[in-house]
Amino acid sequence: MSRSLRWRMGRVAAGAWTLIAGLLATFALSGGAFAHISSNGFLTVRVDGQHLAGSLEMAVRDAELAVGLDANHDGKVTWGELRAAEPQLARYLSEHVMLSTQGRRCDIAFMPLEVNDRVDGHYAWLPFEGSCAQPIHALEIRYSVLVGLDPSHRGLLTLSAGSAAQTAVLGGATAQASFTVFAPDRWRAFRDYFKAGVWHILSGIDHLLFLLSLLLPAVLLRKSGRWEPVHAARPALIGILKVVTAFTLAHSITLSLAALDVIRLPSRLTESVIAASIIVAALNNIFPVITESRARIAFGFGLLHGFGFASVLSDMGLPPGARLISLLSFNLGIEAGQLSVVLVVMPIVYAVRSGLFYRRTVMPWGSAAIAALAFVWLVQRAVFPSG
Repeated sequence: MSRSLRWRMGRVAAGAWTLIAGLLATFALSGGAFAHISSNGFLTVRVDGQHLAGSLEMAVRDAELAVGLDANHDGKVTWGELRAAEPQLARYLSEHVMLSTQGRRCDIAFMPLEVNDRVDGHYAWLPFEGSCAQPIHALEIRYSVLVGLDPSHRGLLTLSAGSAAQTAVLGGATAQASFTVFAPDRWRAFRDYFKAGVWHILSGIDHLLFLLSLLLPAVLLRKSGRWEPVHAARPALIGILKVVTAFTLAHSITLSLAALDVIRLPSRLTESVIAASIIVAALNNIFPVITESRARIAFGFGLLHGFGFASVLSDMGLPPGARLISLLSFNLGIEAGQLSVVLVVMPIVYAVRSGLFYRRTVMPWGSAAIAALAFVWLVQRAVFPSG
């Protein structure tokens, strides 16, 4: 290999490491330490002629972000603080969730605030009743909760009218949407939950770092106590195919079981174990114990990550006819997101695998940085439950 070629490959490797280090630093400094705890609101609407009834639910931690519930700034939101901020919270939601028909906004009145416990924490629950100027055949919904505060937030809608029921994901690029209440678009839930699955994996830095921990050694072989580069692309591709397939199969199993209420684990436990799984996978790159069967690690911890994915779908109250299609499309979205990550990362690590910089710097120090960040998550999730 010529000196100029080695120099160029070294520059590519240095750039790859700089990118990884920059991403880790960005997430660590920008609040990414609480990665993957999903920000979801729940909007239920029932239509009866020109009348509306339903409820809005917002995680207490999200309500604190939106209106500031913690009056004494002690890091905890009490029932008294939540009740005291009820008018402010109701006003905020009235301004950011609007229901209308034929361009005319419907009048909504909130009932007294209650608290609902979900697997990922406490939610402020505001039932409401309302009416529109005329019978509702098409309902327009504008959902802009936490816009400018948390771009990951989504509103999970369940809309029913008589025997017709439909679901949708609101927020982000779909801040405003229109629904024909008695003739649901059967593909809407599929499209919405597919996009939600893609967004969830791409915004779930903990899942991405777990996958990255498994991808880093995919272009290397362990020989005589040392990492050596693979000599051809085929072994690397076969290895990563086994890893991704095992991870996909495992999390699909537990995602389905959890979303269908067959098995449910506390969110605090699930998120803590997910952080621990990242530590184990990353440290295995530095102190190799399992080198030839990383698919076993992917499968074992993939079962736990499936419960993490299911936190988005749990307790949604999906109508029976929409639950399976939403689950399927969400899972397909996760797979599409994973595949996009593999297609981006694998060509880079394969191109720089032969350089000592990759084997002696990117692999060990990149894995160490991942393990360190995951350790911070583990402590935070185990010690500080989400609100």
